[in-house]
Amino acid sequence: MMDRKKFIRTCCYSVVGAPLSISTLQGCTGGIHYAKASFENGVISLSKSEFQTGISKEEKSRKHVLLNVDFSQFPVCVYKTGSDKYVASLMQCTHNVCGLVVEGGIYACPCHGSEFSTEGQVLEGPAQENLKTFEIEVDDENIFIHIA
Repeated sequence: MMDRKKFIRTCCYSVVGAPLSISTLQGCTGGIHYAKASFENGVISLSKSEFQTGISKEEKSRKHVLLNVDFSQFPVCVYKTGSDKYVASLMQCTHNVCGLVVEGGIYACPCHGSEFSTEGQVLEGPAQENLKTFEIEVDDENIFIHIA
């Protein structure tokens, strides 16, 4: 039996999050940055400059960027967790086939309320498995995401 607080939170995710996840999957980028990357031999190459907004003279940094990938209907989110540390996670809830949204430093599932850390670990169910994450290497200019 679901408690009242969890029920309200789940309803809010569904009402607010569903349109956001749909727009994310359709590529509507209002505030969401889909990065340009190249794919070769099972490795996605992403320039670190994709995390720079370039909006003003002061360079601001994005906390995450999304990548459309050929192997899934869901994008991969590359989240910057430190000065030169990144985590790449598939934006698909492991509980059910539902797209995730980035919300307040976590990944949230608008379908059933699961929450995941930016490292892809389950914070709140009903999901019981962590997100699919990918090995990453970095150099001075690029992030290499090993898909295969």
